Amino acid sequence: MNALALLGAVGIGLVLGLTGSGGSILTLPVLVYLAGIEPREAVGLSLIIVGAAALAGAWQRARVGEVYYKAVLMFAVSGMLGATLGAKLTHFISPDALMLAFAGVMIALGVRMMLMRRPSVQPEIECRPMRCLMAGAGVGVLTGFLGVGGGFLLLPALVKFARVPTRVATGTSLAIIAANSAAGFFGHLGSAPVPWRLAMVFSLIAVGGVLLGGKIAGRLPELVLQRGFVLLVFLTAAFVIWMTLR
Repeated sequence: MNALALLGAVGIGLVLGLTGSGGSILTLPVLVYLAGIEPREAVGLSLIIVGAAALAGAWQRARVGEVYYKAVLMFAVSGMLGATLGAKLTHFISPDALMLAFAGVMIALGVRMMLMRRPSVQPEIECRPMRCLMAGAGVGVLTGFLGVGGGFLLLPALVKFARVPTRVATGTSLAIIAANSAAGFFGHLGSAPVPWRLAMVFSLIAVGGVLLGGKIAGRLPELVLQRGFVLLVFLTAAFVIWMTLR
């Protein structure tokens, strides 16, 4: 394991703590391109790392009241079922196709967030069961399939379907990511060997990063966090496409 891979683990946790998402989209590229892990094996490993970091971040945010538990329950229950299904689909496509699918989802999300208008008045929080359960299931399938915690999809989904403010969506997202990652990992268990020592080192570093990111996030405007997240999405997608096609 090289210094760049360890630095990548810090970045995973830091971005996850800042935005409640984003760290998960860094994990797969870091493991594949910096740590030299084969893509299918990296999917399960990334779920361990992201899940551990997200659990620590959710605990930090819950202490200051930035977790909406009704949305956590609905998104997590349907998301865990979706993640288990998505994990079974990973092995039907080639590693290159998996990475390109990963990049495609990120680009679509980045464009969607750029076009999304901010309401002048924050609507009342409302997580209707059918709407939130369906959104959670969709995020869960992609979580298991792509080996990401789903935060880069959860954040806009929580804002749109549960109408929660960005800061509360961040903490809520972290709690759901932890649950979805656990379900996705158990869906992958047995399909590829798990390098537990590497998983432990990366997880501990990412946990430290997420706790630091959570402290910094409280001092930054929501618009700055959102724009930074969109930029990260596009840069990561471009890097994945370049590395896959070169």
